[in-house]
Amino acid sequence: MAHQRSGDAVTAAKLERLHAQLADAVADLVTGDDWNRALAFAARFRSRSFNNTLLIWMQHAAAFEQGRVSAPTPTYVAGFRQWLTLGRSVDRGQPGYMIFAPVVRRFASRTPQIAESWRRLAPREAPQRGEAVQSRLVGVRPAYVWDASQTSGEAIPEEPRPQLLEGEAPPGMWDGLATLVRAKGYSLRLVDSDRDLGGANGMTDYLTRSVAVRGDIDPAARVKTLAHELAHVELHGPDHPEASLHRGIGEVEAESVALMIGAAHGLDTSSYTIPYVSTWATSVDGKTPVEVVQATGERVRSTAVAILSQLHTAQVGAGDPPGLSRESTTVRPWDRVDDTSLSGSDRRHPSRSATARPVL
Repeated sequence: MAHQRSGDAVTAAKLERLHAQLADAVADLVTGDDWNRALAFAARFRSRSFNNTLLIWMQHAAAFEQGRVSAPTPTYVAGFRQWLTLGRSVDRGQPGYMIFAPVVRRFASRTPQIAESWRRLAPREAPQRGEAVQSRLVGVRPAYVWDASQTSGEAIPEEPRPQLLEGEAPPGMWDGLATLVRAKGYSLRLVDSDRDLGGANGMTDYLTRSVAVRGDIDPAARVKTLAHELAHVELHGPDHPEASLHRGIGEVEAESVALMIGAAHGLDTSSYTIPYVSTWATSVDGKTPVEVVQATGERVRSTAVAILSQLHTAQVGAGDPPGLSRESTTVRPWDRVDDTSLSGSDRRHPSRSATARPVL
């Protein structure tokens, strides 16, 4: 028992350190440029939660400053055993990047529609005949991932990346986004100039369920604007009464989703304007700036990921090394999921882990 308490204390200390690091990372997102860079980075590691993306970002930056890695930006990250499955091993003396990993347990119920009926299964316990089973998040633990530059072994295959000319839209992106807009019951039209939209590049009208985009801007700007308007449809329309907007949060969210979608297609996002984050982040009653930015970041990430998954376009990778496969199970709608890597200390082999990974 003493050993167990000691282990719990170590885990608690690591989690406390992780939360402190995360708070520092979020506190740094105070200008449009910082927010822009964070989201462009998150677009390349979108298989991970916004929180874990920030933790990887800041720890890799520190490793670069200390000369432990050769490039300022990670390429692919994975857990210790995951790298082994790809024929690579972590180099001696390379500490991993600590992130949040889920603690998932199985629950069973004969009447799954009744929330109170679910019971937690003991380890190795089989469900009774007729019971539905699902995995749920019951806690978090510290885990570790390593960047490809911290490993050696078999060559990592390079996936093809979108190559765009200046002002060119990614092939198929406009048609794909337009299809998603119409699938939501909105009409879509191009207008002659911003004069038709009161000076804006695009506009979403929830009453008439219509989206309008300027037709006199270059294709890249046009498709980015359409992504912005689709984000409004997905996040802020009357179909989403739970979306409580405050000041510029709605525009920040929509533009941030568009930025991530663009970045995932290789679009240059450096000229896109993201409003000053700290202005609205510090003025929401009852929430700290850290809480506001974290909540917004995850809403942006999950919305962008959902849209990207429905586009049949060439996209940059999501942060996993090519060739890495993970198993997951289908979970209930309230169990939001994200594939957080297994840690090097996890005793299970990744290919035998059959639980879904909740967003952390």
